[in-house]
Amino acid sequence: MTSAELASSRLAQNLKKWAAEYGFSNCRIARAGFLEEEAPRLEKWLNEEKHGKMAYMANHFGKRLDPRLLVEGTKSVITLVFNYFPEKDQLSKGDFRISRYAYGEDYHKVLKSKLKLLWHKMEEEIGQVEGRIFVDSAPVLEKAWAARNGTGWMGKNTNIIHPKAGSYFFLCEMLVNLELEADPPMPDHCGSCTRCIDACPTDALATPYQIDASRCISYLTIELKEAIPDSFRGKMDNWIFGCDICQEVCPWNQKFSLAHKEDAFQILPGLEDFSKKEWLDLSEEVFGKVFARSAMKRTGFAGLKRNIAFIQNNNNP
Repeated sequence: MTSAELASSRLAQNLKKWAAEYGFSNCRIARAGFLEEEAPRLEKWLNEEKHGKMAYMANHFGKRLDPRLLVEGTKSVITLVFNYFPEKDQLSKGDFRISRYAYGEDYHKVLKSKLKLLWHKMEEEIGQVEGRIFVDSAPVLEKAWAARNGTGWMGKNTNIIHPKAGSYFFLCEMLVNLELEADPPMPDHCGSCTRCIDACPTDALATPYQIDASRCISYLTIELKEAIPDSFRGKMDNWIFGCDICQEVCPWNQKFSLAHKEDAFQILPGLEDFSKKEWLDLSEEVFGKVFARSAMKRTGFAGLKRNIAFIQNNNNP
């Protein structure tokens, strides 16, 4: 190993140690470059309009495939992982349900703060670093990079799965101008399992390893700003914000998901005992109070009430 390679390896190991100090459960690295295998997949997915009404997904095609076009000088793509699996469910399956990632404070703000601390620590130790941090906020194909650097493998439900942690975790990235030792990819361990495909009530996973976002409950309850199509009546279960079905049935989650230890992701005050009646009677004032620090602000009060009404009308025709 050359002196440059040794320095690259040591820096990568130090970075992983610092990341753990700030609560990240995993840190993996890939060498920046063009995602050659992803290019035709992304183009086909867009051409088939599987991105639904998310027009922004068709923007910045080149930057999505090459982070060096997004942030000039990028040499390494660092993937950081943060667990959000709760100690207990917020609601029983008989009531309206929200995705587990939205139980606590908005992950965008929480993780961005932690990434800034990590960046400061890195610069404290090695000097100025050029680059940017991202928390689900730019044209970065985070799952492709996570698969490339061995954060996990891309499951048939299109989530990144780790054999000792499942998939209930956030992904965020640091694009840096540092030459860091890259990590190898991880083998696919989905095998012949089709539980996620079989369990999806809207057939959003009809093609393994590819999601038809326009049919996904998470898309329908969050991204879609229009009325939910009648064709999904009776297929939404009780999900009013997001959906965890394909993760709930995954054997890797059932065996290995452990509760997080992050205070910011604990169930928001007032949400834990939210009854079905309270959801139905939800006012804009209460929405603003309970969800002021929540990622649920993304759907807005009107969007959430639309979702609730759609589910309620399905169950009570």
